Amino acid sequence: MRAVAVVGASLAGVATARALRAQGFEGRVSVVGDEARTPYDRPPLSKDFLLGKTEAADLALLDSDDEAELAIDWRLGTRAVGLHPSRRAVALADGGEITADAVVVATGAAPNRLPRTAGLAGVHVLRSLEDAAALRLELAAGSPRVAVIGGSFIGAEIASSCRALGLETTVVEAAEAPLAGVLGTEVARACAELHGDNGVRLLCGVPVSGLRGEGRVTGVELADGTLVPAEVVVMGVGARPNTGWLAGSGLELDDGVVCDDGLITAFGSVAAVGDVARLRGPQGASARAEHWTSASEQPAVAVANLLAGATLHEYRRTPYFWSDQYGVRLQFAGRTRPGDEARVVEGSIAERSFAAVYERDGAVVAAAAMNRPRPFTRLRRGLSRAAVPA
Repeated sequence: MRAVAVVGASLAGVATARALRAQGFEGRVSVVGDEARTPYDRPPLSKDFLLGKTEAADLALLDSDDEAELAIDWRLGTRAVGLHPSRRAVALADGGEITADAVVVATGAAPNRLPRTAGLAGVHVLRSLEDAAALRLELAAGSPRVAVIGGSFIGAEIASSCRALGLETTVVEAAEAPLAGVLGTEVARACAELHGDNGVRLLCGVPVSGLRGEGRVTGVELADGTLVPAEVVVMGVGARPNTGWLAGSGLELDDGVVCDDGLITAFGSVAAVGDVARLRGPQGASARAEHWTSASEQPAVAVANLLAGATLHEYRRTPYFWSDQYGVRLQFAGRTRPGDEARVVEGSIAERSFAAVYERDGAVVAAAAMNRPRPFTRLRRGLSRAAVPA
C-alpha cells in the first residue's frame, strides 16, 4: 500500500493519520477537509470558547512537530463530492481527484436545522469554529435573550455558557425530559434540574412550531401558543452523518456508513471512522456513536485492518462521553435501553454528586456519574473488562 486518502479533516481524520504513521505506514497520506484551517478540537467550542477563555489558536490538534512527523498532504478548503470505490478515487469540488490504495471516510456529522430558519439573523447552530465565533460575537452584543432549542448535551452546555455570561436563557425541549432516553428518568431529572438551579428556564413536553421575526429572530413559538422572546436562538436538535457526497458510490448507507466491527465497509479498501461510522455486528444489530472518544479510538483499529487487508481486529470499546455544564461534570459509559434500572452506588442524586450503575437482567450495562470522577473511572473499567478489547 502506497497511498491512503482520508476524507474529513477532523479529530477522526487526524487520529487516522497518526495511526497510519504509528503503525509503520510510510506512504502518502492525503487529508481532505472542507474548512480552510487545519483540524481543531471541538468540545471547547460550547464552553471555554464561547466564554472567551479560549481562542482559536488554542484549539489546534497539531503543532509544528506533529506536522513534520505526520507529513500530511493537506487538501483543505475543498469538499469531497464523490467516491469511486472500485478505483479508490475521491472527487473534489474544485474538479480535482485523489486516488489512493485505501480510503477512510471521516466526514463526521452536520447539525440539524429547523425548517424555514435559513436567512433569519440571530439563529445559530454550533458545530464548527465559524459557528462558534459567530455565536460568541452575538452573545457579546448587548444583553440578548437566548433560547436554546433542544436539551441535548450540546444544548445544555450552550445554555450553561450563556448563563455564565449573565444572559437570560431558556431551554426548550420537545420531550417530557431532556436526555431521558439515554440517562433514564432519575438521572435525566437531576440533569434537568441543573438548569433551574442556575437560573435557566426549562420548558419541556411541547414542540417548537416556528420562529418569530422579520429579518431577525424575535422569539420562539411553541405548539401550545407559548412565545419565548429571544434575540438569539441556538438550535441543538441533533446531527445527521455527512454521507450525501457518497450517494451513488455503492457503499451501504444507513444513517451513516455501514461497516463491520473492524470499521471496514463491504469494499475492503474503504473504512469509516468517527461520527459517520455505523458498526454492524454479526447478529445484524448496528450502532453509531457521536462522541469524542470514539473518534479518537476507532482509527487505530480501522488502520490496522486496512494495512492487513482483512478485518483482524474488532472495535469493542464501551461508549463513553462527558459533559461540563454549570460547573458540574457529567460522565456516562455504556448503552442503556428502556427498562434499565439506575442504582446509586455512591453519593446522592439530590446533592448533585453521585455515581450510579444501570442494570439489566442482573448485569451492569452502563454507568453514570455527576462530580464523582474517581468512582466513575472504576465503574467504567469494570464495563470495559466485560467487553472485548479493541
